[in-house]
Amino acid sequence: MLTLPNILGLLAAYLIGSIPSAVWVGRTFYGIDVREYGSGNAGATNTFRVLGKRPGTAVLIMDILKGFLAVKLAYFMGDYDPQSPEFIDFELALAVCGLFGHIFPIYVGFRGGKGVATMLGILTAVHPQAALACAVVFILTLSISGYVSLSSMLSGITFPVVIMVFYSTNSSINIFSLAVAILILVTHQRNIERLIRREESRVHLFKRKAA
Repeated sequence: MLTLPNILGLLAAYLIGSIPSAVWVGRTFYGIDVREYGSGNAGATNTFRVLGKRPGTAVLIMDILKGFLAVKLAYFMGDYDPQSPEFIDFELALAVCGLFGHIFPIYVGFRGGKGVATMLGILTAVHPQAALACAVVFILTLSISGYVSLSSMLSGITFPVVIMVFYSTNSSINIFSLAVAILILVTHQRNIERLIRREESRVHLFKRKAA
């Protein structure tokens, strides 16, 4: 049963998730809206692509933090025992609201990003061990393939696998982990099409500078 503190917590999680880091950084320091360039998404990857490493890194950190903070509101705006299953359910509800906020941010016309960085913050707050496994898969895949989209999808699929194989203790987390994988695949539909056509752009992590 939702109480007023819980409802306010869910609203606060959405508003935190809605903070349009990429849009605000682009408009404030560069005078452009990153959604009008590159992939058209208001996320860290497109910020790296359009604005460069420093603003991209700043947006990445902010997006991760807002996902993490949205979940941690459970300790301040809920009325559940932190050791109870209800507390975990509330954390997951906050996670959904935070992610929804990133994808559909109220501050900038509901046009946000795909939520990969925000999802990393959420997963770190919900289950840090599984989040670490996802991060390792992402980095390895990106190092080998150079595709950010493929790395994101494989790391998303890794989450339910790790949860269900090694940490399956709560049915709500199992369902949430599957939803995470499905959502990431759905939001990367165009990337999948470009990968199939071999038209997806790559990131060269270890590209040598010209002498």
